[in-house]
Amino acid sequence: MSDNTERKKITVTRFVNKKAKGEKIAVLTAYDYFMARILDKAEIDSILVGDSVGMVLYGEKGTHPVTMEIMLAHVKAVTKGTSYALVIADMPFMSYQPSLKMAISNAGRFVKESAAEAVKLEGGIEMAETVKRIVECGIPVMGHIGMTPQSIHRFGGAKVQGRKEKSRQYLIESAQALEEAGAFSMVLELIQADVAQEITAAVNIPTIGIGSGKFCDGQVLVINDILGLYDIYTPKFIRHYANLPPIIEKAAKEFISDVKSGGYPNEGESFLKKE
Repeated sequence: MSDNTERKKITVTRFVNKKAKGEKIAVLTAYDYFMARILDKAEIDSILVGDSVGMVLYGEKGTHPVTMEIMLAHVKAVTKGTSYALVIADMPFMSYQPSLKMAISNAGRFVKESAAEAVKLEGGIEMAETVKRIVECGIPVMGHIGMTPQSIHRFGGAKVQGRKEKSRQYLIESAQALEEAGAFSMVLELIQADVAQEITAAVNIPTIGIGSGKFCDGQVLVINDILGLYDIYTPKFIRHYANLPPIIEKAAKEFISDVKSGGYPNEGESFLKKE
């Protein structure tokens, strides 16, 4: 887009309309102001502030330890760095499952305290009522079905969903239930590609795939993954668009060498006494 063209903010309505127009939707997960500014300048459609922050930035083994306070801080940082992308806040484990009252309250906190424009929560048919009540309160909701990380113990690990007929039927019915409840879109994670295609055709709201094949209405990946910055777990659907660790290490080593040799700072990088 040229500098002379005014960028039109991605709203929930514009996000949803992309499906009807046949436009693919690009989403990236990020967690801080600095990265949000870069992605916003690149004109990413949406930034999902994911509870994967627990693993990527805090070294946790999963998403369960992530709290509302952690998520609120990161969502706030991201919203401060965006003016174009739609910012979606991931509701962490046990911030919405125990009760409708808790779900509504915490979804509201993301909007009031962190300026999120939508929230995302995991679960299918069983979460339809929760989605409905949050939407009724004026907060847009993105659903999330398939391999849902917060329920990873129930799945017995990160396993592809939809391989069996029972699973396929549950996923399709869940997608339709979430749409009926008012969700404006949904993430399809680790779902067999043909089943994800079937789900995408069965609903009128956008499907955003991650490890679910090319037939979804859009795709989401974690920015740290596509930059090669997170190599602890690399599933087959991750594509590296850069390999930054060697570049960062090289810069750090050069800085260390310059400091130890006395080469940094030089006179031009110092504030000298005025004559």
